[in-house]
Amino acid sequence: MKKLVYYFVKYLLWCYNDLFFRTIKIYGKERIPQDGGVLYSPNHQAAFLDPLLVGAYTPKRITSLTRSDVFGGPLQWFLDAFQMLPVYRIRNGYSSLKNNDATFEKCYSILGNGGNLNMFSEGGHHDEYYLQNLSKGSSRLAYQAQKVNPGKKVYLMPVGLNYGNHRQARITLHLVFGEPILISEMMNPNNTDAENINTLRALLQDRMKDCMWLPEKDALYPEKKLRINKRTTELEFSHLKKILAEDYEKLPKREQITAAKQNLASLLALPNLIPLWATRKINGLFEDIVFTSSIKYASGFTVFALWWLISCSLLGGFFGNPVAIAFLAVSIGSLFWRQKILLY
Repeated sequence: MKKLVYYFVKYLLWCYNDLFFRTIKIYGKERIPQDGGVLYSPNHQAAFLDPLLVGAYTPKRITSLTRSDVFGGPLQWFLDAFQMLPVYRIRNGYSSLKNNDATFEKCYSILGNGGNLNMFSEGGHHDEYYLQNLSKGSSRLAYQAQKVNPGKKVYLMPVGLNYGNHRQARITLHLVFGEPILISEMMNPNNTDAENINTLRALLQDRMKDCMWLPEKDALYPEKKLRINKRTTELEFSHLKKILAEDYEKLPKREQITAAKQNLASLLALPNLIPLWATRKINGLFEDIVFTSSIKYASGFTVFALWWLISCSLLGGFFGNPVAIAFLAVSIGSLFWRQKILLY
């Protein structure tokens, strides 16, 4: 049953993504290894939206490593269905860190048996395009899995999630799968395990940067960032990445939203005023602005769908189905046009 729920949600989100995003471009999917366990290492710029996207566009089920404080309670069944494993941090108490041993043993078994894992290698999530310094976590996990399973193939897979905007819906997404790292080739017998892991982490960082539009925070980063917008993200990944690196001034900057556009967007918001208000309220519960796009993503799947269901049921009951269908068409159409106007 849990496996059925996993695949149902996976393909449901796969369809929903085509509504939430304007365009989704996927690169390098053919590079994903089919002959061993794969530990995916994506950058982390959009809170819980990131693992959902990686899970939706990879061929096998993925087990995700998740902070331990979300486990337990009424959602535990769903956490198990979505193959999540708890990771304990020092903030959970020093004594709780020993619980990670059981989690890591499961990870070694999954990778040794040809399964897939997802683990973020940056220190935390953020909303910038550049790659933060990587922790040793994913490199150490993949390395130890290879040591526990010496006769099996274990890969570390760099992934780049490139969002056209970190706050808006209906943007372009470039999801890039990089060149996988075969862990057995990184086990130099002349080095210590710590040295091999450091070498692996450095290689992973380089290959993750290859999967990102703007991987470095240099003196020109603020100006280059302005060149990532609704027009430039329609370019192919490698083309945009090259221009940003070599001649970014050729690219147009983000457009300014004029007062006229703001007024028109306010008018178009009227049919969906309640779900838009609810989404802002929900977003306000999170101090971390990185959750903005994730909340919008979840709201489109829940709050807006519920609003349309309730409002159309009431209109259909009082005024007939033609009125309900007309309202639904106006509500959905105005939402898409509003976002198109506000997108920059």
